[in-house]
Parts: sequence; C-alpha cells; structure tokens
Amino acid sequence: MNAIAGIESRHSVSTAAVLQVRDLRVELAGQIDVLSGVSFSLEAGEIVGLVGESGSGKTTLATALLAHARRGARIVGGQVEVSGHSLLALQGEALRRARGSLIGYVAQDPATALNPALRIGSLLRETLAAHQVELDRAAQQQRIVDTLRDVGLPDDPAFQRRFPHQLSGGQQQRVMLALAFVLRPQLIVLDEPTTALDVTTQAHILATLRRLCKSLGVAAVYVSHDLAVIKDLVDRVMVMYAGRIVEVAEREALFHQPAHPYTRGLLAAIPDVAQRRDLQAIAGHAPALGQRPHGCAFAPRCSRRAAECSQAEPVLQDLSAAQRVACLDPHRQALQLIAQAPPRVGDVMERAPLLEIKDLNVAYDRQVLFDVSLRVGAGECLALVGESGSGKTSLARAIAGLGENAEGDLQYAGAPLSLSARQRNGGQRHQIQYIFQNPYRALNPRQTVYQTLSAPLEHFFGIKGEVARQRVESVLQRVSLPASVAELYPHSLSGGERQRVAIARALVCEPKLLICDEITSALDVSVQASILALLRQLQLEGLTLLFVTHDLGVVRAVADRVLVLKLGRVVEQGAVDAVLDQPQAAYTRTLLENSPTLG
Repeated sequence: MNAIAGIESRHSVSTAAVLQVRDLRVELAGQIDVLSGVSFSLEAGEIVGLVGESGSGKTTLATALLAHARRGARIVGGQVEVSGHSLLALQGEALRRARGSLIGYVAQDPATALNPALRIGSLLRETLAAHQVELDRAAQQQRIVDTLRDVGLPDDPAFQRRFPHQLSGGQQQRVMLALAFVLRPQLIVLDEPTTALDVTTQAHILATLRRLCKSLGVAAVYVSHDLAVIKDLVDRVMVMYAGRIVEVAEREALFHQPAHPYTRGLLAAIPDVAQRRDLQAIAGHAPALGQRPHGCAFAPRCSRRAAECSQAEPVLQDLSAAQRVACLDPHRQALQLIAQAPPRVGDVMERAPLLEIKDLNVAYDRQVLFDVSLRVGAGECLALVGESGSGKTSLARAIAGLGENAEGDLQYAGAPLSLSARQRNGGQRHQIQYIFQNPYRALNPRQTVYQTLSAPLEHFFGIKGEVARQRVESVLQRVSLPASVAELYPHSLSGGERQRVAIARALVCEPKLLICDEITSALDVSVQASILALLRQLQLEGLTLLFVTHDLGVVRAVADRVLVLKLGRVVEQGAVDAVLDQPQAAYTRTLLENSPTLG
C-alpha cells in the first residue's frame, strides 16, 4: 500500500512522462502471444488514440495498462509504470487501490458497468470511500459536485438520487467519466466510450474529455476502431495490427500522410459525411491467435508485399520526427481520398411503396412519437437519424411489431400490417427482419453460431441437416466471417464478429424489409465498409432497408433518402444529398456540425 501512498494529493500539471510501457507481452496458454514488443510513453495531459480492427490487441493493451489480462491470458513480460509506480509489481490491496487512484478506466458499455442498484451520488461516494480518499464529508460532497459539473452533468441533489436506468446513454457515459475523474488519476484508459452515442452527445463527450485531460494534466489512452472519431481529440495515434504497433505518429502527420498500408486501408474504409466515396474494405482477415505468419503479419492482405516481407518481422523505424512505422516499404506520399458520385438505383420516389406509415403515435410513460408518417419504396434505403431520445428506435421497433402502446396505420406490400408481431402471418414475420444494436444481448450465449443461424431456417422453411449447414456457411461468408465461426459460442467472438452474426441471422431468413438499428456502431471501419457494400448489393437485388443510425457518414454512403427525427417529430426529410448538403432545419445543421469528418 505504501507504493501508492499520497497519490490523491499529488496532482500537478507537468510535462513529465506519466506512462512508460516497455516490451509488454501478453500470452495465452502454449506461449501464444496476443501482444508482443509494445513500448511507448505518455506525458501529462497527452491523449493518444489506439486504433485497429477487432482482434488487433487494442483492448488487451488497454487492460494490461491496469495490470489485468482477460481469462486465459497472462502478462508474461515487460513493464508498465505510471508516475514512477510499477503496476505489474503491485498485488492485492495495493493493486486494487492503484486502479482508480492512479489509473482510471472507462468501459465501452455503461449499462453493464454501472451498478443498477446504486444511485449516482452513492456510486461516486462509494468510489471515493473504496480508495480511502482523505476528505471530510463536506469536502467529499464538494469533490462530487465539482466532478459532475466538470463532465457536464447536473450537480443538484435530485440528479444524484437518480439510478443509472433513469439516465440517457450520454448521461450514463458522463457518469462513467465522473467515476474515473473523481479520484483525480494520473492516467485514464477509455475503451470505445462513445461507440453507441449520437453525434451530438459524442462531440460533447469528446470535448469534455479533452478539456479535463488538458486542464487537470491527466494522460489518456483512447481506444477506438474509427480514426474519424478521434481525429480532433488526440495528440498522437498508435495503430495496432495482430498484437503489434505498426505505426505511431502525431495527429497531423498520420491523417495527412499515413505510412503503413494498413493505416491507409483503415482511412480508405471510413465513410465521410462531407463527401460520398466508394468505401474500400481491407481484403482478407487478420490472422487468428497462434496463426501469425512469419515476417510481416499484414503481408497476406497487402498490395505492396514483396518476398522480403515474409522473411523478417519489421520493427518500428523513424520515418520523420513525428512518425514511426513498421514497414519495409512505407508510403511516403499524402493520402488522397477522391470523392465519387456513383449513380443511384433508379428514382426511388417512383417505385411502388413496400411500407407506408400514417399518423403513428407511440407512448410509454410519456409520448415518444407524434403523428409520424413515411413511405419506403421497394428496394430503397431510408435512413432514420436523430439524437438519443428522438424516437428512432421506437419507430423502428413499432414497424417490426415489437413496440407497445402504438397507434397508427401500417401497410406492407399493399396489405394492412399489425402493430403486433404476434398477429402477423409467417410470411410477414420472416420478410420483415430486425437487427438489434447490441450484439452482446442479441445472441443466446448457450447456443453456438450454427444453432443460432440454423434455428430460423428450420422454423420458417423446414430446412435441416446438410442443406442447413451449407446455408449457414454461405451466409457467414456474405458477412465476412469464416465457416469455422459456426462452431463457436458468442463469448469467443469479438464485438464486431457478434454483430456480423446478428446480421447473418437476419439475412438467413431471406427478408424483403431489413430494419437495421445502429448495426455498424460496434464494427471496425473495414468490416463496416464490407457490410455497407453487402447491404448496397442486397438493395440492388431488391432488399428494402430501414437504417437507424447516428453516423451521418454512414447515411451519406448507404442511404437514398433520410428522415430526421427530433423529440418524436419529423423535422426534415428528403434525398440524402439534398438534406446533408443543404439542410433546412436548424436541428439537422447541428447534427452535421457535430459529425466527425476526415476533411
């Protein structure tokens, strides 16, 4: 415990290195490395972005900074020093106190990270008490009030008496920030904390984080799969691939002239609200654990590979004072992302409507949708956008027949459509499929992927046996997953892989109307590009899409028309380019101003 004594009282802004990581190595049983040779440092107030695809080792590195490894893994080598304290040398009570007092952590999903039985004020007081912060009751309450104010939350007693479920997603994430910053740590690690947030809330969270880190001198490691999100937040970027850091660069250098082919591939896959581009997914798959090829791990997916790439593993080399890269043939020219305007698929307004809604109202404890009317043409992609609480998901669930207390007229393929899925016929149920936002809750943890995907085949079509096996393998291939995934359980998959399984479960039902509720928010940008390309191809084949999202870059890439919701009412709708280039509603302009862009 003496190793971290006085941490709470030492909090001065300085330029000294807060974090030093040297030759960090994490292994699974059998000496299979998940992470190897990772070395870097952070100064006080510096924010570094840690990016890469699922399976690249981002979260493993992030949790290793807290001297923690997931089940089955071990930290077997290296050093992690925070403000001169060696975290890997701490054990028991000393390590527990260091996690929080010395280094804070903000998880991706606040809904699972926050104790639902404790009020917000109690969560903060319990955190202070657990780390024995030496404050009297009045000073403790003042620390809580100051921290709530710092993260942009109400500091009044009424708010502190709320439970987590009474807060919006953005407020829950701000509470997570408050729980980390209330202890005044030296370092904070954030694991995809804005993934599920709307663009306005995300912009506010990122601005809050940057302000707190700079004003309090807190170093931060921000894990993300989306370079566009972190573009205006971080000072430096570290790009990870297959458990190695392949590029480290200052922000301007990386976005202007990315050197590693993998980094350029990530940037080319990001949809941008400012312009429509053909998104380029990175070919192939990252190597599975224990199957890392000799030499450069990215070589099998790289268009610049040469014979020497398979002979020795490249190490980080200085390309300039602001950039280091692990590549034998790095790019030395600026990245050019060329805008394109691919032809749209016919005039959607002239198509026969597949879905029509008139005067839809939905109420829970309060009314959340007010007289919403819309039409979706066959083969069209209509995007629903708006902040959290705007009614997007309530509208989508009502269309799927999953809503409650809904009133209005629905027509599907010219026939009345019940607002209750239980009262719809079998044809309507398999033709209208819903893909949920959270893949962690959408998949049965007790079923293999094969069982999950084969169940609807038997239920709707009576398909079993070898034919079902072939159909499952085919749909897995369509969502960029290997056939071997069929034998795995959800806990063995990454978040992005789980979401692709959820998409596959809908596609195996052969839908005509696919309702996608924030389905790309948890995906790697490369996988997102391949999924968006898949959806566009399915649209060409006649599939109709209702696409709920907070990402206006995705809207630009995939939608024909867009409908903007604010507090349950339609404030603007029209062709996607017209709405995004010349928005008429002030609310739409605010959404666009807060959307991340590579421009």
